[in-house]
Amino acid sequence: MAPSVLVTLTGRDRPGLTSALFTALAEVGDESAIEILDVEQVVIRDRLVLGVLLRSGVGSDRLRALAAQVGADTGMQVDVSFGTAARDLTEHRKSRHHVIMLGRPLRAGAVGGVATAIAEIGGNIDSISRLSDHPVTSLELMVSGARSGPLRTALTAAATDTGVDIAVEKAGLHRRGKRLIVMDVDSTLVQGEFIDVLAALAGCGEQVAAITAAAMRGELDFAESLRTRVSLLRGLSTEELDQARAAVPLTAGARTLVRTLKRMGYHCGIVSGGFTQFTDPLAASLGLDFAAANTLEVRDGRLTGRLVGEVLDRAGKAHALTRFAAAAGVPMSQTVAVGDGANDLDMLKRAGLGIAFNAKPAVREQAHTSLNQPFLDAILFFLGISRYDVESADTEEADLLAERD
Repeated sequence: MAPSVLVTLTGRDRPGLTSALFTALAEVGDESAIEILDVEQVVIRDRLVLGVLLRSGVGSDRLRALAAQVGADTGMQVDVSFGTAARDLTEHRKSRHHVIMLGRPLRAGAVGGVATAIAEIGGNIDSISRLSDHPVTSLELMVSGARSGPLRTALTAAATDTGVDIAVEKAGLHRRGKRLIVMDVDSTLVQGEFIDVLAALAGCGEQVAAITAAAMRGELDFAESLRTRVSLLRGLSTEELDQARAAVPLTAGARTLVRTLKRMGYHCGIVSGGFTQFTDPLAASLGLDFAAANTLEVRDGRLTGRLVGEVLDRAGKAHALTRFAAAAGVPMSQTVAVGDGANDLDMLKRAGLGIAFNAKPAVREQAHTSLNQPFLDAILFFLGISRYDVESADTEEADLLAERD
């Protein structure tokens, strides 16, 4: 096997540099003289780093002379290093994972801590790229040589130690496939709890809030606690339901998240331990594909203090995720679930990727990953979607609408 050669070109970026290097390599000898094995290129603040790994039958002196000539012609620094044999790239790419880091701000110590955790289990960082610089800074690391279990364990500890949010996904085509995302509603898709607003209107706000908090921490049976809270709402009018709906805003970034994923062919749904009187209008306004929740019984325009049908509880949420996935034709491995409470845990565990969003400690500990930022669209970065891609799509759509007008 011919020796491997790494050619590295660095300097101030401008058009034509990649062309200059590869054209020079092509002119070294005949078609079989050089085989390209791998290429990495990155530009940071007008500084280009281009690395080309190749297998060469050309003499080292000739390659060094070529590098010197390319450097002289382009004004770039061109380095050449030689190895005894090309690395087996197939073996190298086994056990590859995408590791996403989010911070606000993202500090050097946090990146160092994550890199150290990866190295300590024998993993290697093959590449790093930025996904966003606002509203959070996020980086995507391609990591090879580490098995999923140890990598997740190490990075869960690193996330706790460094205070950053970290997600780990195995690399492969499945990451780019059609997916389904299902979100909790209260304190996830929207800010706050609808039932707390209703309770305030009914004059039992503190009592209901205390029960809600205990249920979300997993200290009370959800179905029993829900029926108790609903009983306290007896007598509220449908007009007051409308008033409560208007009082609870969407979480920052919710529309961006849904809009972007719908553009990519995702199916989007919500599942809530709350009430269809709130979730159905919300699903309609966002153009969601699926929705499931409990239903408040209404007679003569007022709440009776009872629910219609069975309570959609922790197990019911997980079942709804499975049902939505079957209807969408999406395997469970391609589903994403997002929630904040104990009643979301079964759903988060069953999904291919379960994200605890600003969740209680017990939920963060058991979910696949957690997001502790107040922006719901930061979930896009966990899926490998960059802020640039989101903004470019928004601009393109705005331009198309302007043309139609």
